[in-house]
Amino acid sequence: MKTRLTNLVLLMAIMAVPLAAHAQGKIGVINLNSAIGSTAEGKKAISDLETKFAPRKQELQRLQQEIQAIQDQLSKQSATLSDDEQRRLSRELEDKQRIMKRSADDAQSDYNADTEEAVSRIGKKMVRVIGDYAQQNGFVLVIDGAQIPIYYAAKDIEISADIVKRYDAANPLPAAAGAPKPAVPHP
Repeated sequence: MKTRLTNLVLLMAIMAVPLAAHAQGKIGVINLNSAIGSTAEGKKAISDLETKFAPRKQELQRLQQEIQAIQDQLSKQSATLSDDEQRRLSRELEDKQRIMKRSADDAQSDYNADTEEAVSRIGKKMVRVIGDYAQQNGFVLVIDGAQIPIYYAAKDIEISADIVKRYDAANPLPAAAGAPKPAVPHP
């Protein structure tokens, strides 16, 4: 009930903002997570995370294959295996499944923490870029369309592409050794 009331109040406030903002300034909509992932720094962070976690992913795939092999052996050879061998394989299967679950949980936890750190780091810089952009372009309100349900928004209030361009210009990645520097667009 409290959630419904909160959502209703939020919806009414959102509906009232365009009327007040129309007389005083513009409203902008951005998908902050998408914009973060679209920046050069965001793309590099994603690539770095994939590279960092590739060995763990390969290890999990190897464990999954071992588990599948044991399961296949138990199902296909159950009639010919001795009771001791079936118990040994069953214990081995349980051990590998337990190791896989722990490893997968640890890898996911580490990946989530690293992703959250990168999003937070880039997001803090992006919020400054959004604030500057909003002031320079007469916006009185910029909302994250992924966080607040938006039932209609005119296409001309979507500012994600402009913010990504400004962010990349303000936060260029260091050029790789020997690679030519990309031209920085001027806003």
